[in-house]
Amino acid sequence: MIKWTNLFICGLLVLSVRVYSQDDLLDFLQEQEVDTENFTIATFKNTRVINGHSVETNAQGVFQFLIGHRFGRINSGTRNLFGLDNALIRLGFEYGITDKLNIGFGRSSFQKMYDGTIKYKIIRQKYGATSFPFTATWVSSMYAADTPWSQPERENLFSSRLAYHHSLLIAKKYNELLSFQLSPTIVHRNLVTSANDKNTLISLGVGTSFKLNGSTRANLEYYYIFPDQISSTVGGEKVRNTLSLGLDIETGGHVFQLHLTNSRGLTEKILIGETTGDWLAGDIHFGFNVSRVFTLVKPKDFY
Repeated sequence: MIKWTNLFICGLLVLSVRVYSQDDLLDFLQEQEVDTENFTIATFKNTRVINGHSVETNAQGVFQFLIGHRFGRINSGTRNLFGLDNALIRLGFEYGITDKLNIGFGRSSFQKMYDGTIKYKIIRQKYGATSFPFTATWVSSMYAADTPWSQPERENLFSSRLAYHHSLLIAKKYNELLSFQLSPTIVHRNLVTSANDKNTLISLGVGTSFKLNGSTRANLEYYYIFPDQISSTVGGEKVRNTLSLGLDIETGGHVFQLHLTNSRGLTEKILIGETTGDWLAGDIHFGFNVSRVFTLVKPKDFY
């Protein structure tokens, strides 16, 4: 009888030690997980929300090729095949000097415009041992239009072709489904239509991205221009705020972005201050962006 009692007690002791050890190991692993610093990734699918920049940057040594395509207005009718006959295109190239610092160059058929960009990720959203609630990225661009002068007989300065754009992009990824971005933006034009127009335009952009499934996201982008900055028309039409709706589809190294927008522009310089389409009147453009990334230099090759 004593023998069986002893065996029973020993069995309980072994079982309790084993359970305690498992709990202790689990607690240790949980502590290690808390102590780890984790950065939030893929706040947006691409370096663009739709038309404007997102907080995303290319990794070090990664080269990105971008094709932006914008058709004419859908309400232009069957003669123009609902805008498909009137296409604008931008070719762009971006490169990650570091994970945080990118440079880019592009050329648009609209206004024969060249653009150069520098983009720097200031801070990243993170969680774990230390946390930070959002990602912040700064982007600056310079634009040069190559269209013929409207008054070639007068003295025209090259500086009149130039414009600039600066944005502080602030984004938060709430969960795997939803991301949100604020984009306080300044656009400066060296030459404006009249003295009543401001050379420097102040605006606020808002962008959201909602995950539909593993490879598809729905996006919205809106740029609000603060009042009393533009009095002149563009092509005889009133300047309006830009509203765009888009769909991101990721396939391997490609990201396809399909969108509807009231702007002809493929850069912030056009989005802010030169958008004239009225959604309610059907002044809507269909367009798409295609991006492809190539790893030219592996990070270890930098050392």
